[in-house]
Amino acid sequence: MVLMTLLAQAASVAQDSLISLTEVAPEEGMNVFELAVKGGWIMIVLAVLSVIGVYIFFERFSTLRKAMQRNPLFMERIHDNIKDDDLKSAANYCRSENTPLSRIIERGVKSFNFSAASIRETVDNCANLEIATLEKGLPVLSTIAAVAPMIGFLGTVTGMVRAFWEMANAGNNIDVSLLSGGIYEAMVTTVGGLVVGIIAIFAYNYLVTMLDKVQNDMEAEIISFMEIVREKKENL
Repeated sequence: MVLMTLLAQAASVAQDSLISLTEVAPEEGMNVFELAVKGGWIMIVLAVLSVIGVYIFFERFSTLRKAMQRNPLFMERIHDNIKDDDLKSAANYCRSENTPLSRIIERGVKSFNFSAASIRETVDNCANLEIATLEKGLPVLSTIAAVAPMIGFLGTVTGMVRAFWEMANAGNNIDVSLLSGGIYEAMVTTVGGLVVGIIAIFAYNYLVTMLDKVQNDMEAEIISFMEIVREKKENL
C-alpha cells in the first residue's frame, strides 16, 4: 500500500510538472538548441552519432552514384578488342575508365588465357571485393540507427531517476521547478534518440537500395563479358 501511494504521488507530481512545462515553454520562446541543451550529456552523444551518420550517408551516396554511372559503349569496346585479339588495349581501356565494373572486367581480361570457369571465378572474386568496398560504412550507419533510440531511452531513465532523486531529497517541499530538469532530460533525449534513429534507418535503406542496383548491374555486365569470352574461345 505504501508503495502504491508513493507511485500515485509521483505520477501526480510528474503530471503537474508536464502541464507546468507546457505552459511555460511557449512564453519563454525556447528554440531547438536550448531545448536540446536540456537533454544533458546524452544529447552530445546523439549529436556526435548524427554527424557521423550524415558524413557516412553523403560520402557513400557520392561513391555509389559514381558506381551507378554506365558507359553504354564500354562492353562494345571490350568486345571489339577481344575479337581483334587486342587484350592489351582492352585492359588499358578498363584502366582508363577506373570504375568498379571496369576493374572487374580488367581482371577478367588479364585472365583471358585461362579456362572460362577460371575466368568466371576470378571475375566473381574481384566483384565481391568491389562490393565489399562499396559497403564500407554501411554497418556503422546501421548501428547508429539501432543504437540511437536506445541511447535516447537511456536518457529517459537517467532523467526520471534524477527527477525522483530530487523529489526524494526535497521531502515535503516538492516544487515543480525542482523536477523540471530531470523531466526535460527524460523527454528530450527520447525525442532526440528517435529522430536520429529514424533518419539513420531511412538513410541506410536508401543506400542499400543503391548498392543492390549497382550489384545487379555488375552481374548483368559480367554475364555479357563471359558471353564474349565463350564466343571468342569457341572460335579459337
